Amino acid sequence: MRGSRPKRRVAALGSAGALVTATLIAGAAAAPTANANAGGGHGQDREARGTAIAAARAAKAGIDWQDCPADWNLAKPIQCGYVTVPLDYAKPYGKQIKLAVDRIGNTGTKAERQGALIYNPGGPGGSGLRFPARVTSKNAVWANAAKAYDFVGFDPRGVGKSTPISCVDPQEFVKAPKADPVPDSEADKLAQRKLAREYAEGCQERSGWMLPHMTTPNTARDLDVIRAALGEKKLNFLGVSYGTYLGAVYGTLFPGHVRRMIVDSVVNPSREKIWYQANLDQDVAFEGRWKDWQDWVAANDATYHLGTTRAAVHAKWLELRATAKKNPIGGVVGPAELISFFQSAPYFDSTWASTASVFSKYVAGDTQALVDAAAPDLSDTAGNAVSENGNAVYTAVECADAKWPTSWRTWDRDNTRLHRDHPFMTWANAWMNLPCATWPAKQQTPVNVKTGKGLPGVLIVQSERDAATPYGGAVELHKRFKGSRLITEKGAGSHGVTGLVNPCINPRVDDYLLTGKLDAADVTCAPHATPKP
Repeated sequence: MRGSRPKRRVAALGSAGALVTATLIAGAAAAPTANANAGGGHGQDREARGTAIAAARAAKAGIDWQDCPADWNLAKPIQCGYVTVPLDYAKPYGKQIKLAVDRIGNTGTKAERQGALIYNPGGPGGSGLRFPARVTSKNAVWANAAKAYDFVGFDPRGVGKSTPISCVDPQEFVKAPKADPVPDSEADKLAQRKLAREYAEGCQERSGWMLPHMTTPNTARDLDVIRAALGEKKLNFLGVSYGTYLGAVYGTLFPGHVRRMIVDSVVNPSREKIWYQANLDQDVAFEGRWKDWQDWVAANDATYHLGTTRAAVHAKWLELRATAKKNPIGGVVGPAELISFFQSAPYFDSTWASTASVFSKYVAGDTQALVDAAAPDLSDTAGNAVSENGNAVYTAVECADAKWPTSWRTWDRDNTRLHRDHPFMTWANAWMNLPCATWPAKQQTPVNVKTGKGLPGVLIVQSERDAATPYGGAVELHKRFKGSRLITEKGAGSHGVTGLVNPCINPRVDDYLLTGKLDAADVTCAPHATPKP
């Protein structure tokens, strides 16, 4: 289940999409700290040395900033460029790949400038290139930070403009309707298993040379090379969703290179959770947030006419699902497409009203609104390529980061059990991740995330009822990063908190970025405003 927000396939960790359907030269070139082999072993030592070599090279080369290519849709004064990194950090002089980066300068004075703030929106598979647009669009939440920092975005390795990978033809990837993710029989399960295996084979066929190197530790090393190329002695980083795991791994490998770090909506960094168990935990949290949305729809029955109780709204959902299963709506919207569309409500409460409105129109007899919202647009070839690439990177990173169960009996047992009480997302998420059971490339042991020498206080921000990255992840990272502070948005559940208007949270984020100041103790904040119908 992925954690950024691509078009229509809102997929920290996957969507129902795929199968049911990333110059202070002295400082910049500083050798990685003793902790750079936090995973343990000689391989990591070689990779730490390789990162130091690549960072020194990047610090010397800098970035050749230019106006962005027209088809990137990033208007001046945003500038774009590339940073060259090794495909394999154990072989820093071997094959190189290019990573796309962009930036906008700080809006304040020269004296106010504190360096670059680098952003990752999640995924794995999300593009960070829209980050500088927060300045050009005059986003008020980020106005104070923009005075002090250049806003820098990048496409992680394999993503978008950064040596993109692919697993299947994008037009095939989005075709609908796909099979109902909830199996009715063993034959249904076998069909989905075949699709998952074929998807893994497609990844190998189309992008096999990249797959062994599509790991979070490698993206963290890339981040250190980008830091050096920017001429920054230390990293200022904002990571949301999967970006929090990238931050956690970076902070473990390069603790002495961190200046400020904010992680928002936290992936549980425990080795036992990455990634199989994290996805199972997500299914439980999704069910809870799905119910929150149904409660809100029921409370606003005067607007939506979908029932005055959660049970009544849920009955309408089951009816819609059964109808779509029997005869896909408009010939294209079956249960898989419904889950892809409706899952945006548990992800982000900013979509509560729009999702309820489409549902309401359908129940009132307007099926077109649902078809427009939930069906793929085959004419949008660029958007479909982005969706397919995002899914490919999501799969490649999660499959390569950790060992996954290879026995179907394990998957079948765990998902059958979970589905009983958490039916909204469980099987859709299982099929999304099942390619990892037959993954053709090497699977790593996850980094043991911990505090190393020089790591400053990290700011952790989390809503209590987040579906995509359940609350326990923030608590776990807080324990592992000594001196960190946790801000909990109580009673809220939106995925991605720092971009929302909350007078308890926004000034604390600003304060930390501008002064490095953290509260003396953890903070609990009231929720941001509930959506209006």
